[in-house]
Amino acid sequence: MPTPATDREHPHLTPLTGREREVLHALGHGLDDAGIAATLGLPAPLVTAQLEGILRKLGLRDRTAALAHTADRALVVPGLGPHRTAPDLALPPGPRLRISLLGPLRVRLAGRPVDVGPVRQQAVLAALALRSGRSVSRRELLDGVWGLESPDADVVPVYVYRLRKPLRFGTCPDSVIRRDRYGYGLAHGVAEVDVARMEDEATAAATAARAGDLRTAVRHSSRSLELFRGEPLAGLPGPLAETERMRLAERRVALARRRAEWLLRLGRVADAVAALTTLASEEPLHEPVAALLMRALHHGGRRAEALAVFDRTARHLTGDLGVPPGELLLRARWSVLRDDATARDTDRAGAA
Repeated sequence: MPTPATDREHPHLTPLTGREREVLHALGHGLDDAGIAATLGLPAPLVTAQLEGILRKLGLRDRTAALAHTADRALVVPGLGPHRTAPDLALPPGPRLRISLLGPLRVRLAGRPVDVGPVRQQAVLAALALRSGRSVSRRELLDGVWGLESPDADVVPVYVYRLRKPLRFGTCPDSVIRRDRYGYGLAHGVAEVDVARMEDEATAAATAARAGDLRTAVRHSSRSLELFRGEPLAGLPGPLAETERMRLAERRVALARRRAEWLLRLGRVADAVAALTTLASEEPLHEPVAALLMRALHHGGRRAEALAVFDRTARHLTGDLGVPPGELLLRARWSVLRDDATARDTDRAGAA
C-alpha cells in the first residue's frame, strides 16, 4: 500500500496518525473492515477502532461520509485503489461525453453508452449538465434533486463519487466532474449537452430569420426540434427536473410554432399544416397552436377544417379546464368566418 499523504499534500489529514491514514485510504478503496484488516495485516477490532477515531477526528458522520471524503479530496482514484494525488491527464480536444436530457437521460462516453446509476443519481448528473459552465453548490443540488426530502449535505459527495467512477477519463477521478470552492460542475470542454445544442440551433435560426434568410432559419429550427426525443428528463425526480421538464416542453412548442410561421411565409403551407396538426394533437389545450393551425388551414383554402379545429379546441377547453376559448382563438375563428361572408357577398354580386 502506498505511503499515506503528507500534511503538505492534504493538510486536512493532520489530525490523523499514519496508521489511520492507511486505514482511510483502504476504506476509500471500497474495502470493508475484514478487507482492510487483511490488506494491512491488522486485527479486525483494531480496524474498527481506527475507523471510529477517523470519523471523530475529521468530524464525519459515518463511513459513507468518510468514503465520500476520500473521493472529494482526491485521496483515491475511484475503482483503482489507494492513490495519494490524482495524476495529471491531458484530455483530448473536443467533447468526449455526450449527455442527452431532451427525453430520458442518456449518457455516452467516447461513443459508448454509460450506466450512471439509479434515478436520483441520474438527477444529480442532470442538474450539473443543466448548469454546464458554472459550479452548482451542495445546497442547490440538495434543493433541486431532493427538495423537501433533502437529506444531510454529506450525501452529495457520495453521489458525485459514484458518478465519477463510470464517467472518468483514464485514471483521473475528476476529469469530468470537477470540484471547486463553489461546488461541483462539469469540466470545461469535456461534455456536450443536447439542451445547449438545441439552444445554439435556435439562436442560429433566429439570427437567420432576422437577416431574411427563412430557408436557413427553417433548417436550424428543424435541427433544434430533432433533438427532442420525448418528454424531457423523463422519470427523473426532484423539483429541478420537474421545473425544467415543463420549461423545455414549452420551449419545444415555441420553437415548433416559430418554424411553422416561417414555413407559411415561405409558401410551404402543406408542411406547416402537417407540423401543426401533429403539434395540436400533442397539445390539445394550447390555444396559440390551434389558432396558428386554423390560420394555416385557412391560408390553404381549407376553411371548414379550420373551423373544425376551433370547435375541437373549444370542447377540450370547456371539458378539461372549464373555460371558454380565449381572445386569440376567437379572433382566428372570426377571421375565417369574415372571409367566408366576404366570399358569399362576392358570389351574390357576381350572380346579380
